[in-house]
Amino acid sequence: MRPLALFAALLLLAGTAAAAGPSMDRPLADRPGDPARGRSVVRDLSKATCLICHAMPIPEEPDHGDVGPPLAGVGARLTPGEIRQRIVDPTTANPATVMPAYFRTEGLDRVGAPFRGRTIYTAQEVEDVVAFLATLTGE
Repeated sequence: MRPLALFAALLLLAGTAAAAGPSMDRPLADRPGDPARGRSVVRDLSKATCLICHAMPIPEEPDHGDVGPPLAGVGARLTPGEIRQRIVDPTTANPATVMPAYFRTEGLDRVGAPFRGRTIYTAQEVEDVVAFLATLTGE
């Protein structure tokens, strides 16, 4: 292969890898995620519902946030591992994010008293949310 062609191919591969973003491919729980349970979790006000910040294709919910990106089509844009990573610790994808880390307890700022020293979601809830969000492949 000519040096210029090889260089161009390496640049293309590097760009593709960088665009993918951080990924946590290994599930956190032994039981597979359940999309129906995940849909319930993202709507649960006692668990910091995703709807506070994100618009989602859940028409029966009257109020959707607009602080974060809309989640319609997220399952087509991100792999389950990328979704999981963003739920567990969104700062790995965006260090300046205001999204909370749903499955991390260390190195956090301004943590509400009920959540100090514990995660917002359980490992199973993370997997259920990942399973639900992965089904959102349409716009």
